[in-house]
Amino acid sequence: MRYAIYFTPDAGHPLVRAAEDWLGRSVFGRAVEPADIGGFSPQGRAGLIASAVRYGFHGTLKAPFRLAAGRSENELVAAFDAFCDTTRPIAPVSLKLSDLDGFFALTPAGPVDELNGLASGIVRYFEPFRAPLTEAEIARRRPEKLSPQQRKLLETWGYPYIFDAFRFHMTLSDRLDGETAVAVRRALDEQFDALVATPVAFARLAIFAEPAPGAPFICLHQAPLAGTGG
Repeated sequence: MRYAIYFTPDAGHPLVRAAEDWLGRSVFGRAVEPADIGGFSPQGRAGLIASAVRYGFHGTLKAPFRLAAGRSENELVAAFDAFCDTTRPIAPVSLKLSDLDGFFALTPAGPVDELNGLASGIVRYFEPFRAPLTEAEIARRRPEKLSPQQRKLLETWGYPYIFDAFRFHMTLSDRLDGETAVAVRRALDEQFDALVATPVAFARLAIFAEPAPGAPFICLHQAPLAGTGG
């Protein structure tokens, strides 16, 4: 089993509902009624969103990891609750639809210093819970295509896109090109444009879990950011 520290709004948030309709799946375990969206039937978009569907609607803060030897899920949850209880929420985050190297995602539309600082703190805080990567896990990251700095981050922290390389995003598609990408962007604009006009409260975090290799991720636990310190 792998775990990850993610951001996702509350289960009842309109943005979550819209993403669930698009992806056809809820990480919260509820049924999602199949729906045509932007000219795409559920079957027509299935091959365009497969990876996004498996991981669910989220923004990565600490990438999926196996638990280190001697660590338990209960310990992880307890540490997570302690972190959230002493960490203050950051300012609401404005989002926009972006094309990130060929896949579509919701990304910050404004300053990111506060968000990046929170993400860096999470990476460090939960590092004692992460088991070292296996050689196969490193190979899946295709280290030959990473920069020297990204390779160092992968080897040291288990993920190449953290700290200065971090880009917060909430993935909505796999990599696309040509007319398919144009049509998907149009559909996503229709689905999310009105919703991203309102900044999203960044006041809770979640632990997601992958119950078995290749299985869809689920939301295992959420907690509010309840700290009041400066």
